[in-house]
Amino acid sequence: MSAKQDNDALSWAGDDDPTLVAGDAAEATEVSATSVASAPGELPEGWTRAGSTTRSAGSSAADAGTTHIATQQPGDAAEVVPPSSVALVGMGVLGGIYLLYTVGWFIGTSRVGNPIVDPVGQFMFSLGAWLAVVAPLVWFAAVYWLTNDRPRIRVLWLLIGVVLLAPLPFIFGVGTL
Repeated sequence: MSAKQDNDALSWAGDDDPTLVAGDAAEATEVSATSVASAPGELPEGWTRAGSTTRSAGSSAADAGTTHIATQQPGDAAEVVPPSSVALVGMGVLGGIYLLYTVGWFIGTSRVGNPIVDPVGQFMFSLGAWLAVVAPLVWFAAVYWLTNDRPRIRVLWLLIGVVLLAPLPFIFGVGTL
């Protein structure tokens, strides 16, 4: 077998095209083009130094003392750090528990007979049963939304909800409550 046939498996048609630029070279060209557009010490429009505050026109970029550059999006107050893989898996497990709790409440409340004869009482009983069914989903969504910037508090409240919202009619059976 020749060396050319061995290398054919590692190449793509058109790799030898002289007009193509490798990925690193394209990024370097793009970065150098944006850095040439602005004066030395200034950042391109729409960029800001992380942790910097509003400076007067006479202060220079060297006075800021920071080297990290971040993009500035309209309406963003601070940089958002993405959650780690462990946090994402943990949130998935807790979300699955809450989904199972919803199914458990549905099964458990469907087994409970409604002994009330009064129409208002029957309505209130069925409303309470449906609220018990959706409570785990509402708890999970509310905790996730209200603790968006505090991941430790989020985990704490989700664990509290796992204890408080356990579907007892499903776990212990209908007759024990």
